[in-house]
Amino acid sequence: MIRTVLILLALALPAQAVEPDEILADPALEERARELSKEIRCLVCQNESIDDSHADLAKDLRILVRERLTAGDTNAQVMTYLTDRYGDFILLRPRFQGATIALWLAGPVVLILGAIAAFGFLRTRKSLGPITPLTEVEKARLSELNDV
Repeated sequence: MIRTVLILLALALPAQAVEPDEILADPALEERARELSKEIRCLVCQNESIDDSHADLAKDLRILVRERLTAGDTNAQVMTYLTDRYGDFILLRPRFQGATIALWLAGPVVLILGAIAAFGFLRTRKSLGPITPLTEVEKARLSELNDV
């Protein structure tokens, strides 16, 4: 039983897909590569960063990021290179620009509309007054309907 729990806990830990042969010798560059890899979408998995993905394309992108950093590119230059090559879809958090404004504003707008609807519902419910119990005539009619 304990062994099963430990196995399940191990499986629940976040998966780190970076393989030992990908890790850079310079710890500072490796840290930058990991930070960038967490911001780049795996084009195969689509809802996972390349840092977490085990897909072959994700591995290729992790290697590409490390090659660009080793060549002397800044983080911004690496991201620009990738977005020029693959488009903005490669970013897990898209930039705030004209094409993505609806994406960024949809969540807050829906939240505000939901709050307004909830407020209106609760206000209407309060204005109805207290709930009165059924009269004897209503109870008799309800009993007749249940017997049918």
